[in-house]
Amino acid sequence: MEFTDEQMDRYLRQIILKEVGALGQEKLLRAKVLIIGAGGLGSPAAMYLAAAGVGNIGIADADKVDLTNLQRQIIHSTEDLGMQKVQSAKETINRLNPDVKVDVFPEYVTEKNVRNLVKKYDFIVECTDNFDTKFLINDACVRERKPFSHGGITGFKGQLMTYVPDKGPCYRCVFGEPPQMCESALGCQVGILGAVSGVIGCLQAAETLKYILGIGELLTGKLLTYDALTMNFRTVMLPKETSHCSVCGEKNSA
Repeated sequence: MEFTDEQMDRYLRQIILKEVGALGQEKLLRAKVLIIGAGGLGSPAAMYLAAAGVGNIGIADADKVDLTNLQRQIIHSTEDLGMQKVQSAKETINRLNPDVKVDVFPEYVTEKNVRNLVKKYDFIVECTDNFDTKFLINDACVRERKPFSHGGITGFKGQLMTYVPDKGPCYRCVFGEPPQMCESALGCQVGILGAVSGVIGCLQAAETLKYILGIGELLTGKLLTYDALTMNFRTVMLPKETSHCSVCGEKNSA
């Protein structure tokens, strides 16, 4: 693949990294990533993946931009109020990097559509604020053998982990079942320091880029937690409880 002069300038600071180089940048430009949730986590994740030159980004979210979103959802602006979040995100990405093809899915992720959504992409970035949806995405990714990054935020705290088929536990292995009061959600119904969304969303973008490039160590078999009040990052090793998992523990997960 030959880069244009503009692309060489745009991606220079990545290309000169020995872990990336021209071949790595080509991988990024050919990659397909789906971001589910264009909110506090999906905003920074989408912007940094687009800036890095991920060639095809899908964004799924059924909501419209609301004034209460703007404290943390930095891909949207005041001018976007009332617009579909996926369309607002697409326009922001297009202004940032014309190399990126953006697919928009202005719909809720459900049992009926989730597997068809994830199967089209190389990596999934789970940026939702609802426990039921998190489990739904996990189960679909396991069954479609798609790697994904989980992110969660509340208050001053955040967490993330990465699932790669056959290389670590899935979200359901770790957390079991959605809590009974899952409609309270992770984030929308409680206070959040906006910058915490940025920290976790950026880390999800970093995990995605590392996976595409095949570099570094991913958070597979690990849960990274962050507390903004103490600036404490903690990595917890996660055992894979395959025999107890109703999804990735199944011999036939189709």
